[in-house]
Amino acid sequence: MTTAVLADDSVLLRGGLRLLLERQGITVAADVGDAEQLLAAVAEHRPDIAVVDIRMPPTYSVEGVRAALTVRRRHPGVGVLLLSQHLEHREALALLQQPGGGFGYLLKDRITDIAAFAADVREVAAAGTAIDPVVVDRLLRRPRTAAGLDVLSSREREIVARMAAGRSNSGIAADLHLAERTVEAHVRSIFAKLGLGDEPQQHRRVLAVLTFLAA
Repeated sequence: MTTAVLADDSVLLRGGLRLLLERQGITVAADVGDAEQLLAAVAEHRPDIAVVDIRMPPTYSVEGVRAALTVRRRHPGVGVLLLSQHLEHREALALLQQPGGGFGYLLKDRITDIAAFAADVREVAAAGTAIDPVVVDRLLRRPRTAAGLDVLSSREREIVARMAAGRSNSGIAADLHLAERTVEAHVRSIFAKLGLGDEPQQHRRVLAVLTFLAA
């Protein structure tokens, strides 16, 4: 059973989300209206996922994503799904770079299928990834990420797929019955082929995953 905590300043939206998710079999342990309450609810309930609006009180800028970063640091096993009416790509990239559970970023106005939304919630709760294609496109508008997955070998694609699921190099090695050094060599090759050789290590990993998701 997937357990969620919801954070949004809109009482109506929180109530609607709770109702929709519970009808899809997802338990909502708490729904709260600000970042401080979110941190307290996650600490108390230890949910599988926190569903967080990016813009919350008091300034309605990026309190939500900052709280999500704190959730990720304090409770790395909790998945984080950002919901927003806005594209805040720098903040999303910062959260993607934090090790831990699943990650999602969906735009409220583009959620049109309740069953698909619930599936995304479960995916992030299970350490997977769910990112709106519009967000992926914005994040990939960087000068050295033009190459697609066609340049990768079948083994490299397997590795990127597991990176997208949040697996570490050691986890990928265990999944594919490879030596960790072999996986590290493949990851370096993936970065080079995707034109990510000049980026810091975590940025390269994030962008490789985003390329996979875009494909």
